[in-house]
Amino acid sequence: MLVANRGEIAMRVIRAARELGIQTVLAASEADLDTLPARYADRTVCIGPAPAGDSYLRVQTIIAAAVGSGADAIHPGYGFLSESALLAAACEAASIAFIGPTAEQVRVVGDKLRARAIAEAAGVPTTPGGAVESLEQARRLAAEVGYPVLLKAVGGGGGRGMKRVGQPAELAEMLTLAASEARAAFSDPRVYLERFVACGRHIEVQVLGDGESVVHLGERDCSIQRRYQKVVEEACAVALPFAARKALRAAAVRFAESLRYRGAGTVEFLYDAARGDFSFLEMNARIQVEHPVTEAVTGVDLVRAQIAVAEGLPLGFDQASVSFDGHAIECRINAEDPARDFLPNTGTIATAVFPSGPGIRVDTYVESGTRISPFYDSLVAKIIAHAPTRQQCLVRMRHALKGCFIDGVVTNLALHAAIFEDPEFEAGAVTTGYLQRFVSARHGLVPREDVPSLR
Repeated sequence: MLVANRGEIAMRVIRAARELGIQTVLAASEADLDTLPARYADRTVCIGPAPAGDSYLRVQTIIAAAVGSGADAIHPGYGFLSESALLAAACEAASIAFIGPTAEQVRVVGDKLRARAIAEAAGVPTTPGGAVESLEQARRLAAEVGYPVLLKAVGGGGGRGMKRVGQPAELAEMLTLAASEARAAFSDPRVYLERFVACGRHIEVQVLGDGESVVHLGERDCSIQRRYQKVVEEACAVALPFAARKALRAAAVRFAESLRYRGAGTVEFLYDAARGDFSFLEMNARIQVEHPVTEAVTGVDLVRAQIAVAEGLPLGFDQASVSFDGHAIECRINAEDPARDFLPNTGTIATAVFPSGPGIRVDTYVESGTRISPFYDSLVAKIIAHAPTRQQCLVRMRHALKGCFIDGVVTNLALHAAIFEDPEFEAGAVTTGYLQRFVSARHGLVPREDVPSLR
């Protein structure tokens, strides 16, 4: 199996393959040839220079690496080409198993308007809004939906091409900016418009499908995020009404079933805390960074499940067999400086000490001497705590964060420690505006209550 990724997810995939007796080949850039994943894999092949555009994002290079190394499967991890319909199609053409959905499924859910239409057809709630192909159309739709509104890129996510419009006078400029960002990020200038939810929680549901049946593995709360990038994730969501939890899970399964979905995927929703309802955001057709919290509470190894489905095996269990045990929280440890607007930090890690103990898991690729490259994402490690209750989970994570020491680069460890001492977070059910307010108050930028919500 060729692992077409780097960092902690490459380690995670290689470990799962080893447990299954599958030999691994790591496709690594020049910058990653001496990393822990490169030493852990059975073989490593160089796929190009450090810039991702010259290595990890080149479909034909990845295919050539798989063919040349004799690999008959490719695991794309997350990020890079994990949601590339081109890579999935190229694998199909080369008779290589793509450990993920079909090319058509990736293509469909990657187009946010098509995914929205599928959600509506499946009876999944969507936020009021729709496509905008001109300024006049945008004005009419915004007036119908009501300000504020959100402009979003059709061809991708992650906050790129996303603009909040508070009043009609801002619409023309923001529409131009959103389309320009969308074109630059996704080679697709199309945008659509939705009602802006001021008091929302980001809730996502993990699904698994084998092309015939689909099960859910519960939901995760990913509301603690900065610029639409998640920082802390929990499973399962706290303080969520029983009816809403049940409806969210069922909606995710209906959406995936309508696609005859194959593999691991995540259906994302925005839960409107003020209205008490939820709406479809998108589907991520890949493994998620935060998948360990779901593994912790369900006991299901999602990467091994991905591999099994790609081999043509059925899921082997039904919805009634899925049970939930306790609570789990994940902290993303990034090489960035929260005090300097989260400026990424590069350099060599002089010392790396990670926590251990009951209920603690660490997914990482770094060790003392690892160089944090400026070419890639700043994620250094993920610390996962699992316990019978959320309160016990918080205690375990507090101790775990104190037991983590990284020297040589600046990280957000201190920010995580502060979050876990914050009464608002401890109470649970924070919204997507929480982190911006918390960071602003912590660094004395503006009064906490004066910072607007992110969504």
